[in-house]
Amino acid sequence: MTSSILAWLRTTLMECGGWINGDQYSGRIVRVGNSFIFKEPVFNYSSDFPFLWDEITVPIRFGSDYESARKSFLEVLDELTGDHARRLENDWRKMTDKYLIENAQLQPSVALKITDDWVEFVLRYVVDNKKRRSTRDRISSRILCVIENSNGKILLGAPAFEVASIPPLEVEVQTSAG
Repeated sequence: MTSSILAWLRTTLMECGGWINGDQYSGRIVRVGNSFIFKEPVFNYSSDFPFLWDEITVPIRFGSDYESARKSFLEVLDELTGDHARRLENDWRKMTDKYLIENAQLQPSVALKITDDWVEFVLRYVVDNKKRRSTRDRISSRILCVIENSNGKILLGAPAFEVASIPPLEVEVQTSAG
């Protein structure tokens, strides 16, 4: 077989992920037989609409000012992604009509969840599929500034350990004579 015929039987892709985070190219070329590809779902970030949803999870220490955190986090999301979400409303309407899917929230949102160690805020927003990493970086940087400028009202969560009991402890104090 010639190489041009082989090209019809394989799909060549640039790998994303692997040892690289953030949906970035790893530099490896992947050649996959078409017979393998069409047995599994193929995910495409950009075929019908120019965005995807992304989330950032922020652990906040118990006892923090949760309402202040929620309000501040939502302000950051709206400032950095709100206009983009509003511009996409028409594109999303076309998607719901084309695929008969339910309407979904495009505007940024902040949800709270209680865990064993902290209160978890999940920041959800729509993002251009080519700007996911840079948008996540900008949001994360601003969230850290919000936390640092809260004067201790909002504290990052850390694993908590509870000591259930302490065994009896005998202490003997010796004093030296003169």
